[in-house]
Amino acid sequence: MDASQIESAALAHLERLIAFDTTSRDSNLALIGYVEDFLGQYGVASRRVVNEDGRKANLYATVGPAVAGGVVLSGHTDVVPVDGQDWASDPFTLTRRGERYYGRGTCDMKAFLALALAVVPEVARAPVARPMHLAFSYDEEVGCLGAPSMIRELVKELPAPLAVIVGEPTNMEVVSGHKGISSWRVTVRGHEAHSSLTHLGVSANMVAVKLMNALATLAGELERNPDPASPFDPPHATLTIGLVNGGTAVNILARECVFVFDLRAPGGTDPDAVIAPFVALCAAEDAAIKARFADAGVEVTRRSATPPLAPHPDSAAELLARRLAGDNGPARVVSYAAEAGQFQEAGFSTIICGPGSIEQAHQPNEYLEVAQLTRGATFMARFCEALR
Repeated sequence: MDASQIESAALAHLERLIAFDTTSRDSNLALIGYVEDFLGQYGVASRRVVNEDGRKANLYATVGPAVAGGVVLSGHTDVVPVDGQDWASDPFTLTRRGERYYGRGTCDMKAFLALALAVVPEVARAPVARPMHLAFSYDEEVGCLGAPSMIRELVKELPAPLAVIVGEPTNMEVVSGHKGISSWRVTVRGHEAHSSLTHLGVSANMVAVKLMNALATLAGELERNPDPASPFDPPHATLTIGLVNGGTAVNILARECVFVFDLRAPGGTDPDAVIAPFVALCAAEDAAIKARFADAGVEVTRRSATPPLAPHPDSAAELLARRLAGDNGPARVVSYAAEAGQFQEAGFSTIICGPGSIEQAHQPNEYLEVAQLTRGATFMARFCEALR
C-alpha cells in the first residue's frame, strides 16, 4: 500500500470509529468488537483485557511473526464528553468542512487508531521480518486507568518489542517527554440540619470550600515557583479542581460534597510530598468533625497515578519514530499526561507521535486537519517498510 491508499483506508476507519460514542463514562465494547471483526478478516487473533464489571475492554493483537523487535502502536479508544458544548455538526458523525475533519475524537485520538488499522492488511499479507503490535486501551481520559492491566499482559506475552509509539496528537512530530498526573477524590460527609440552625449540624459544602481554598492556595504557590530550566510549558507543576458535587437543597446543611483534583508534575517531583500539607489539613478537619458527629468526616482517596515520560535521547523508539516522521527537529516535551509514561515504567522504549494538535482536543468542533491524516499515512507507509 502506498501513502494515498493508506490515507483512504484510514479515512474509512475513522468514519466508523467516530460513530462509536465511547465517552469514558460509557462502554467501549462496540468499538472493540468492530476492531476484533476487522482483524479477524485477516486471520489476526486479538485478546481483550476487560475491566471489573465487563463493560469496557482493552484490546491487543500481533500482526506478523511472533518474534522480538516488533513495534507497538498504542492509543486509547475513549473520548471526553460533548455535554454542553456548541457543535456545528453531529460530534459522532465524521464531517468534512474545507480542509478539516470534524468529530469527537478526530485528533484525540481515533485518527491514529484508524491509521494503525489501515495498514493491517498490508502487514498481514506481506513478508515482514518483525511484527506490528496493536494496543488499544480504555479510560485514558479519566486518569489513564485502563492501560496498566493491558501493559502487564504485554510484558508477559509479547516477545520483547523494539519500541512503543503512542499516537497522541503531536502534529506528527516526535515527543519524548510528558508530565505525570495524579488525581485524588475528596469526600466530605456532613451532618444535615436546617440551614438556620448551623450549630446543630455540619455543612459538607462549607468544609469542602475551606479545603478547596487550600488547594487553590497551593496551586498559586506552584505557579509562583517555576523551574527556569524546565522544558515544559508551563514550567511548573499545575493543580486544578475538575469536579465538584455537593448538597441537596439550599436550606439544608449539605450531607455530602465530593470534589476531584489533579496534580500534573514533571519528573523528579513527588506528588505525595506536594499535597502532604493538604492531606494533613483534611485529617485535622476529619478529626474535628468526628468529634461532633461520628458518622461524618473527610476522606481523601488516591484516584490515579500516571508516571511522567522521561526523555531518553537517541532511544530505539525515538530514533525509529524520527525516521518514520522525517523529523530532525529539536527535542520536544508536552505538559499533558499520557499512557506513554506507563509503557516506559514497564520497561518499553516509548515515544509519542500522532496526527492532530492537542489544542483541538476536548474542544467543541474538535477537528483534524486533512494534511495531518496525509502526514500520518506517509508515516505508516514508512512504518510498513521498516517492518520488512
